[in-house]
Amino acid sequence: MKEGKIDVVNPADGTVIKADIPVDTEEQIKTTFERAQKAQQSWASTPLESRKKIIAQFGSLMKRDEDQLAQTLTSEMGKPLKQARGEVAATQDRINFFLKEVDDVLKPSVRRSNDALQEEVRREPLGTIVNISAWNYPFFVGANAFIPGLLTGNSVIYKPSEHTLLVGQHIGRLLQEAGLPTDVFSVVVGGGVQASQLLKHSVDGVYFTGSLETGRKIAQQMAGKMVPVQLKLGGKDPTYVADDADVEKSARSLADGAMYNTGQSCCSVERIYVHQKVYDQFLKTFVEEVKTFKSGDPKNPETYIGPLTLPDRVKFLENQVTDAVKKGASIETGGKATSNGRVFEPTVLTNVNHDMLVMKEESFGPIIGIMKVDSDENALKLMNDTDYGLTAGVYTKNRERALGLMGKINSGTVYWNACDRVSPFLPWNGRKGSGIGSTLGIEGIVGFTRPKSYHIVGPK
Repeated sequence: MKEGKIDVVNPADGTVIKADIPVDTEEQIKTTFERAQKAQQSWASTPLESRKKIIAQFGSLMKRDEDQLAQTLTSEMGKPLKQARGEVAATQDRINFFLKEVDDVLKPSVRRSNDALQEEVRREPLGTIVNISAWNYPFFVGANAFIPGLLTGNSVIYKPSEHTLLVGQHIGRLLQEAGLPTDVFSVVVGGGVQASQLLKHSVDGVYFTGSLETGRKIAQQMAGKMVPVQLKLGGKDPTYVADDADVEKSARSLADGAMYNTGQSCCSVERIYVHQKVYDQFLKTFVEEVKTFKSGDPKNPETYIGPLTLPDRVKFLENQVTDAVKKGASIETGGKATSNGRVFEPTVLTNVNHDMLVMKEESFGPIIGIMKVDSDENALKLMNDTDYGLTAGVYTKNRERALGLMGKINSGTVYWNACDRVSPFLPWNGRKGSGIGSTLGIEGIVGFTRPKSYHIVGPK
C-alpha cells in the first residue's frame, strides 16, 4: 500500500489490476461512522420481512453475477477459478440459513407467564458494528458477519482486506442494488491503520477474522469499551489417522484438506498423526494424491494449487522447510517455490517432530508435516500441544473411539472422518489463540443482538 493509495495486484503475475485506489482518510471514516449510526435507527425499525427480502435479493444478485465475482476473486486473491466459483455459489447456503433462522431468534421468548405477570426476553440489535474481514474467503467470512448483522437490525461498516478490496466493493454494490438503504452498509478502504481509526469511534461491536497478532491488537484497542468483540483467528489444525481407519479414503481426504485453497484456509489441516500400523500405506497414498494436484495459473480450470496471496509467505514457508530439514525432516515432495517464485509447490514433510516450526507455527500454505505415533494417547497429547484450538479430526471406523477422542481435544470444532469443513448449521468458534466468539449457527445470529428482559405486570 502506497501513501494514501492502494494498488490491487494480481498475485499470480504481479500485474496491477487497479491502481491508486484512494484510502479513506480519518475524517472520511468519522463521517462514515456518523452516517452509519444515524441510518441504523431507521433500519432497526424496518420490519423484519422487509429486511429479509433485501438480503434474499442480495443472494439472487450474487447468483446473477457469479462468474464476474469468481473472476474478480481469482484475479485479486489467486484462488483457483473452480474453487472461487464454489465459494461464491456456496455463500447462498449461508444466506439461506440466516434467512430461515432469524425469525426464531428475534421473536419474544416467554420465560414465565401466569394471571399476575409475564416474563419474557426480546432481542435487539447492537447498533453500529464493524466487520473487519479476511482475504482468504472474503465471501464466506464476510457473509458470516454482515448477513446476520444486517438481518438483526444493525448497520455494518465493512473493512475488507486490502488484498480483496474489489470483492468488498462488489459486495457493497450488490447490497445497494438489492435495496439496502444508504449508509446501512458502508465499505471502508484501507489497511490496519484505517481499521484502527475506525475502532476509535463508539462502535457497538467488532467482528474480525485474521491473524492472532492482529486479533490481539484489536482486543487491546477495544479493552474497556464494554462492547462485544468477536475474533476468528488462526489455527494449527491436527488430524489423527487411527490404525483401523480406511487408509485410502483418509489419505485422499486429508490431502485435499491440507492443500485446498492453496492451504490458505482457516481450517486447513496443518498436522497429521498416523498410527504406525498404517503409516507406510497412508503416506504412500497421500503423496501420490498430492502429486496429482496441478499448480500454476489460477484461471486455468485444471489448476488446484494457485499462487500464495501474500508474496512474503513464500519465504515464510521456505524457512519452515529449511528449519525442518535441518532438524532431521525428509521432503517427500515439493519443498520450494516454482520458477516464477509465486507458487509454492505442495509440500509433504516426514520424520517431523514438535521441535520444528512446521509443527508449531501456523503455515497457511500448501505444506504439511506427517508424524508417526504408536497410540491414541500419544496422538491426543500431540494434537493438544498447540497454542491454537480451531478444528481437529479423527479418522477411524469406530464411532465410540472417535467420539471419545473428540471429547478430549481442546478445539472449537471436531470431525469424525472429515476435515476442512464448515456448516452454517453449527457455530464456528475457536479456543486459545484461535479466538473468541461464534459465527454461524443460531449462536452466530444471537451474537449480533443483545437481550432485553421484560417484566410485564398488569394493573391490579
